[in-house]
Amino acid sequence: MSEVRELLTETARRAGRFLESLPGRHVAASRDAGELVPALGGALPRNGMPASEILARLDEIGGQGVVASAGPRYFGFVTGGVLPASLAASWLAAAWDQNAFSEVSSPTGAAVERVAMRWVLEILGLPADAGAAFVTGATMANFTALAAARRAVLLAHGHDVDRDGLGTAPRITVVVGEQAHATLFKALGMIGLGRERVVRVPADEQGRMRVDALPILTGPAIVCTQAGNVNSGAFDPVGEVCDAVRAGDVRVHVDGAFGLWARASGRLAELAAGVERADSWATDAHKWLNVPYDSGLAIVRDAGMLRGAMSVQADYLPDRASRDPFEFTPETSRRMRGLEVWAAVASLGRDGLEELVERNCRQARRFAAGLRDAGCEILNDVVLNQVLVAFGDDRATTEVIRGVQREGTCWCGGTQWNGRAAMRISVSSWATTDDDVERSLAAILRVADAVRGPASTEG
Repeated sequence: MSEVRELLTETARRAGRFLESLPGRHVAASRDAGELVPALGGALPRNGMPASEILARLDEIGGQGVVASAGPRYFGFVTGGVLPASLAASWLAAAWDQNAFSEVSSPTGAAVERVAMRWVLEILGLPADAGAAFVTGATMANFTALAAARRAVLLAHGHDVDRDGLGTAPRITVVVGEQAHATLFKALGMIGLGRERVVRVPADEQGRMRVDALPILTGPAIVCTQAGNVNSGAFDPVGEVCDAVRAGDVRVHVDGAFGLWARASGRLAELAAGVERADSWATDAHKWLNVPYDSGLAIVRDAGMLRGAMSVQADYLPDRASRDPFEFTPETSRRMRGLEVWAAVASLGRDGLEELVERNCRQARRFAAGLRDAGCEILNDVVLNQVLVAFGDDRATTEVIRGVQREGTCWCGGTQWNGRAAMRISVSSWATTDDDVERSLAAILRVADAVRGPASTEG
């Protein structure tokens, strides 16, 4: 055990050194995967290496391919950092090595899930008696919640899909917004409803589903809405959708990977008004709650429908007198994700989470104002933490994005918005300070000036 203790102490030293480097670190990785493969993947070793040597190689070689997404100036994908309390909880969970599939296999795993679940439902203003599952992320959260919706709408027509399959089932109409996220379609494919066999509802200029364009539905049907467009941050009018389609054999689902956390803010909650009237919700914890990857939550109003879609029976499984996690999740064997969520909420509290969400949104508005004042074109209404900006034509915008990524002060990604190339700035880290925003804004504008300068001279 002394060797194990020394190894963990050295791990903590190396991890601490990495975290200390984040404020000044070049945000992009210094080596790509193609360069790292030969360095990490030579001949299969005949004899195992000492753990201390493995750790050193990972840190010194693998560390060159690490993106500083845990740092304060990563604005690419909607990625949170790692709260210190959640990081510590993750390390402890790995040391405990619990299979958190049941109360018997891990009483602590089951307990922290129940508490964390109750806290999250209260923060999001969702029904306290809803069923919930800790999963890998929003893709699996959508999958899980949609499987429960599929069960509900087909049971309304006398068909038990989990017992009898889809072969003889009534056809389910699936309605999605034109700007639905790509992972929603992946989830629809995985539950057998088809990625393309959907009714697409037009969206407005901000990507919001147009309620006036909803089809007249006769069930069974599932309507998939969105809380927080991945580009613009806009919210579908979920309450109005519920009014328009409400029926016993129609379910309304909300994909709220990051936008659902707006409900943690008294000032921003109005953006998600009506969301609580839906039947199910999907969100990520590794985005705005800032827990380690991977962590998502599927929430279903009717806990019995979630349990019916996800439960499993086997002679060796424990007696289910109480709530066991494996009855509500796609996985049976699973790590203790709930511990990291519990630690994050305990660390922030209601007020701290509200401050985090509101600060990131204020910082997004500062990005937009600074870029607009410099003559750049802001393409969206900055209502949340997402900013879309163009620097002229598509060629110039693409060059600015690449230049910013190479320059390294911050990292922003590209997207397509209403037929145009755009830089997307997503602010969702607890570690981002106002100074980080100003440093990043200055770096973006330096690159933009360099890209636009020759073009304007030639013109």
